[in-house]
Amino acid sequence: MIQGFSLLLLFQLAGEALVLWLDWPVPGPVAGMVLLLLGLLWRGGPGRRLAQTSGQLLQHLSLLFVPAGAGVVLHGALLAREWLPLSLALLVSTLLALAVTALLLRALLRRCSDAPGR
Repeated sequence: MIQGFSLLLLFQLAGEALVLWLDWPVPGPVAGMVLLLLGLLWRGGPGRRLAQTSGQLLQHLSLLFVPAGAGVVLHGALLAREWLPLSLALLVSTLLALAVTALLLRALLRRCSDAPGR
């Protein structure tokens, strides 16, 4: 499990370094996740250790929301002041995500039904 966790942290570090080096306006962990995805696509999937570590982390996913909850409590006054733009951003991004998901699902279902042998 230590090796899988170390690999995840290594990709996060690589993402942080890449973002810092190229001065990208993207969080380092997001860039690290993209690098990890590219590595997994190139390799053909995760190894046993990485899959085991990822499974363990997913079992405790709810713990990863604790820092976000603490941030809400810490910045309550700011949230109270800026509630309208935040609410609009949440609403628009949620509707956009739903629309993109629906369009993608429709395209994939159409592709599956058009496939020969179906």
